[in-house]
Amino acid sequence: MRSSIALFVEASKGGLAYLYCYTITLKNSLTREPLPMTEQDLLTQPPADYMNEAQHGFFRELLLAQRTELQARIEGEFLVLREQETNSDPADVGSAEEQRQWQLRLLEREKKLLDKIDDALELLARGEYGWCRETGEPIGLQRLLLRPTATLCIEAKEREELRERHKRAI
Repeated sequence: MRSSIALFVEASKGGLAYLYCYTITLKNSLTREPLPMTEQDLLTQPPADYMNEAQHGFFRELLLAQRTELQARIEGEFLVLREQETNSDPADVGSAEEQRQWQLRLLEREKKLLDKIDDALELLARGEYGWCRETGEPIGLQRLLLRPTATLCIEAKEREELRERHKRAI
């Protein structure tokens, strides 16, 4: 709610009279932006509020922060790889190649995580984030805090891992 007040000020200078009009706008302090939700706030919300707008906002900010951090790490690793290519000593070719292969595997894993973060952000945009893609049940706030890119509830993930172990055993 905003209110405006007109303030008239009379002044004189050098025998002339001046009348100044100032408009002051007051803003109701009760309309301030809400403070960002904390992890504690998130966990104390009732189950009926699962994946409400505030929780979506919390996880959106969390995912965006992780995405920014991950992109910076990937860019840093690429810079290191480029420097190694230009500064490689012929005597250290074997160990340099091993280090390069290790860094490439790390970059591949980080790229996959970046893709999962993008997928989670897409689910958020569609209003499907936080729900198990297999059962449609809530994934759970605790699980999402530990793994914000999770798409399966714990029970569905355990079944998936069991199927994978069974396939490997055959």
